[in-house]
Amino acid sequence: MPQPTLETLGRYKILDMLGRGAMGVVYKAVDPAIDRVVAIKTINLTLSDDELAEYEARFAQEVKAAGRLNHPNIVSIYDVGKTEDFAWMAMEFVDGHELKALLRGQKALPLNDGLDIIQQVAEGLAFAHGKDVVHRDIKPSNIMITEDEDHAIAKVTDFGIARMSSSSVKTMTGIVLGSPRYMSPEQVLGKKVGPASDIFSLGVVLFETLTGSAPFDSPSINSIMYQTVHEPCPQASALNGELAPELDRIVAKAMAKAPEERFASMREFARAIRDARQMLLEPASPA
Repeated sequence: MPQPTLETLGRYKILDMLGRGAMGVVYKAVDPAIDRVVAIKTINLTLSDDELAEYEARFAQEVKAAGRLNHPNIVSIYDVGKTEDFAWMAMEFVDGHELKALLRGQKALPLNDGLDIIQQVAEGLAFAHGKDVVHRDIKPSNIMITEDEDHAIAKVTDFGIARMSSSSVKTMTGIVLGSPRYMSPEQVLGKKVGPASDIFSLGVVLFETLTGSAPFDSPSINSIMYQTVHEPCPQASALNGELAPELDRIVAKAMAKAPEERFASMREFARAIRDARQMLLEPASPA
């Protein structure tokens, strides 16, 4: 059911609607008590009474976990609430663009820019994993990039809402949460997921920043899922001949089919990206 136009939500004054998705609406709002601009993400509640009770318990648990994530590369959550029709989450307003917008037109990002973004995201996720929080829906539309001219800052968003993968949320939306192009094989197969799943998904995003294309793509969702589980990841250098073999190795390790064959941790993934940047982009020392 579409949400009506809102003027206020809790103590927040709605300024504008930023976007609308399958699960709800994102608003720009202001907290008048401290004159702070926030983004408010809503999620529709069209559930039975039993499902609603399960959902609310899960929502509170996930948001409490997400609220512990105080890191420069993670969008901060300030407040939560609900109405009869939807739950909402007030979070840090990031003045910038989704990584998805930067990748529009199927163009690879400049190498240093792309690796810098992935390294920052990996560092944010490593912090989250250290707090026992797994995102489960890493994709370009959940990575915000600021418009800082000196140095772009990447921030992961949708902690809390993105992590709600209970059966009640599946029933509510009618879809499996997670974006097929970025899901890990274990997600596709409905298995339990952990930090290694985020590593795979970020590997897919890395491939896309390096090539401008997703590694697995098809008009058919079932085909994408089949490729994810059964077909090897193509080499990024086959689509972008300027890439060094080291980047193929990093992508292949992040996107290994078996979780235990990926990087041992997101921290290790971040370190591999950092080392690759130093090796590929810093001028060689004089002999």
